[in-house]
Amino acid sequence: MARRYFGTDGIRGRVGTAPITPDFVMRLGFAAGRVLAGGARADGHSRVLIGKDTRVSGYMLEAALECGLSAAGIDVLLCGPLPTPGVAYLTRALRLQAGIVISASHNPFEDNGIKFFAADGGKLADAMEAAIEVELDRPMACRASRELGKARRVDDAQGRYIEFCKSTFPADLDLRGLRIVVDSAHGAAYQIAPNVLHELGADVISIGDKPNGFNINEACGATAPDLLARTVLAERAHLGIALDGDADRLIMCDQHGVVHDGDQLLYVIVRDRHLESAVAGVAGTLMTNLALERALGAMNIAFERARVGDRYVLELMQARGWMYGGENSGHIICLDRHTTGDGMVSALQVLAALVRGGHGLAEAAAPVELFPQRLINLRVDQPGALLEAPGVEAACREARAVLGARGRILLRPSGTEPVLRVMVEGEDRAEVDALAEGLASTLRDLARARAE
Repeated sequence: MARRYFGTDGIRGRVGTAPITPDFVMRLGFAAGRVLAGGARADGHSRVLIGKDTRVSGYMLEAALECGLSAAGIDVLLCGPLPTPGVAYLTRALRLQAGIVISASHNPFEDNGIKFFAADGGKLADAMEAAIEVELDRPMACRASRELGKARRVDDAQGRYIEFCKSTFPADLDLRGLRIVVDSAHGAAYQIAPNVLHELGADVISIGDKPNGFNINEACGATAPDLLARTVLAERAHLGIALDGDADRLIMCDQHGVVHDGDQLLYVIVRDRHLESAVAGVAGTLMTNLALERALGAMNIAFERARVGDRYVLELMQARGWMYGGENSGHIICLDRHTTGDGMVSALQVLAALVRGGHGLAEAAAPVELFPQRLINLRVDQPGALLEAPGVEAACREARAVLGARGRILLRPSGTEPVLRVMVEGEDRAEVDALAEGLASTLRDLARARAE
């Protein structure tokens, strides 16, 4: 059954426009509460944690969720701003029935979203999301007063998560002598990331740490790493770390101001682990750069691609019994450290590899020299339907004939917006750009013809 509200990573959209409205989010809380009530404790109440990032709309949506959950008889724990993986950790550590994050991740402040975690700290199962959608179609009826849920604050949530992050770094190592810039994107990790690094011994320069409700991800963080690179050079730092608004993405910068993406950072982690104990395989996505696949192959490590989205990477990892996977966007999953992708935990794994190997980031990431990749986003109605239009397959076939075995072409509809993503990857930058632009132009013409 097709899902109406849940995308690849929860429910997301522009605040004030359906479905991200107070009335819908209240009904969503009630529907989720009805589904989660089956895991009630001895006192008859399930418990759910709500965390959020720093968007101004988080206050409104938090109140709406709390109202809906309470009306369904669910006890609510509120932790305020906390990274998405921090909510996943606390959900598991506190033995809760679920965790909910109010965040639109790397999107601008005008957007927001709702993500769910199961009791084990993993993504909520498809069946649970489907059950919540069914409940959304039913009337909302408040439980009797005696059965309503209560709410309380978790005052030590940030401290608990900081200690968890530190626990994923080897006890026999530290970060003394390293000067590190950390950009928290004015997001959920602004009070956490600098403290984690400082407590492990680093000299920390913190930027993107002054959220005002409106500046999350604004010209900073993992999706805009130029600020990080400039600051690393200006401060003569050894490296830089950039997170996104909810701190589940990681991008890093070396001492020369060169930015390294998720593919390169995943390689640094996996190579370090492989030197200690053989790594069987690594999961990537359709967007993973060919350079990572070839570098892993040189170490006899298997590699497979999942659909784009950390949810699908995780599913592939679990199906194969693998510990490591990720996306070039910076979602990196180390199942030997956490149940979900975690920007801060991933950064610590990279730092551990650098300290243990005595290398700088530039040297450690050098074997993954990224192939030129061009991504063009076409805003079109029904991007999935456009892929089936006459002429699309022929255009792709012609482009692939030019590339041969020297590259890849990928067309895929976005899971969150009416956009068709056109990606071309190859060995020659000029050829890649020409093919991508030509293919995008053909697709625009086909979309226009369909609309007339």
